[in-house]
Amino acid sequence: MEFALAASGSRGNATLIRAGRTTIMVDCGLSLKECERRLQRLGLEFDDLDALLITHEHGDHIAGAARLSQRCGFAPWASAGTRGAGHGRKLPEATRVFDSHAAFSVGDLHIQPVIVPHDAAEPTQFVFSDGDKRIAVVTDLGHCTPFLEQALNGIDGLVLESNHDERMLAEGAYPARLKRRVAGEYGHLSNAQTAELLARIDTTRLQRLALAHLSEQNNTPALARASATAALGCEADWIRIATQDEGLNWQMV
Repeated sequence: MEFALAASGSRGNATLIRAGRTTIMVDCGLSLKECERRLQRLGLEFDDLDALLITHEHGDHIAGAARLSQRCGFAPWASAGTRGAGHGRKLPEATRVFDSHAAFSVGDLHIQPVIVPHDAAEPTQFVFSDGDKRIAVVTDLGHCTPFLEQALNGIDGLVLESNHDERMLAEGAYPARLKRRVAGEYGHLSNAQTAELLARIDTTRLQRLALAHLSEQNNTPALARASATAALGCEADWIRIATQDEGLNWQMV
């Protein structure tokens, strides 16, 4: 199994998971042209995609979903709440609904949705498995839950939000209301919260960790990496950083 990120951040998100003959995109917050350019950078074409999964209805995750689905000839997958909230905006009428409490499969990939606390209708993240290894994609959540921790125990690959440095956010230029939203229980994980999660879960099988959805205004790669490094006791350069403009190249587990 392997994963890559075409883009990660508040200006657009798209993550790729690949196993066997199956390639799935998680979210599409990019224009069709930009999505094509970034897929090609990762050695992919639109016709290589087998499915599109949507985590929630915010624009940086669904802006290009309808056009991508039309181009690829398949309907995206979303929770019932996400489909309802996204309908009439960027999610097509034909969007397929998965049960956010039940696993399902697409091709060679087994998919376990994980409900997370975020300011959206029914936000989910995902744990993918090929029957041997597991990769989790976990971004856009305000705090960690026991359910999430259980889902991440023994994970082999992990894409994990490390959105903001608490001090940078507090002292930064965001309006007070936006600061409260980002730092709130249904906002985004801080570097410190991400580190706490990493320290609590079983990481004995963890081969690849990518920190994602870093704020361009309220964080730096160095701060995010330092916090996670301290939690794991690993070398700093072992931790990958997914960026808005460059994403992250393929990582194998």
